[in-house]
Amino acid sequence: MSQDINNEVHNAYEVIKNGGIILYPTDTVWGIGCDATNPEAIKKIYALKRREESKSMIVLMNSDRMMYNVFKEIPEVAWQILDLSEKPTTLILDNPRNVAENVIAEDKTLGVRLVKEPFCFKLMERMKKPLVSTSANISGQPTPKSFKEISPEILKGVDYVVNLQHDKVCDKPSTIIKLTADSQVTIIRK
Repeated sequence: MSQDINNEVHNAYEVIKNGGIILYPTDTVWGIGCDATNPEAIKKIYALKRREESKSMIVLMNSDRMMYNVFKEIPEVAWQILDLSEKPTTLILDNPRNVAENVIAEDKTLGVRLVKEPFCFKLMERMKKPLVSTSANISGQPTPKSFKEISPEILKGVDYVVNLQHDKVCDKPSTIIKLTADSQVTIIRK
């Protein structure tokens, strides 16, 4: 199994470093992703999803260090929420930096999720950069709960489909919590 993961990480990394976009399993639903510092690759995802660029996407990270590279200040409550969360949790934080402009929301926030899922984790270890993650559907259509629900248009539109967990079913996207610099907490999606 770990051999498969390593092969898939290698293949996905080769596509991403050349500005490509991938379809991959995350800790929640299947995602479309690319290098979060590459605005051209991010544009490809918006185009594929037929999504307005004003709708931001989330970014996955695999370490506290990566978080601090993108956010100079992270409220203490953010770490408490992450420590206490029993399920995948996306935090929306203020004033990101070191990522592409077109992945940041108009209100200068960015949704991030720390992931331990082995494929994502290892891929980011290799990239040394955050990974864009947005659900694998055309904007406005339902989020696919499993690989077989992903539309042919999405499958054809990405540069690489990760060959892992094609039988996994997940009907729960992450919890989303917005945190402002002054530690105000708003739950966006339970």
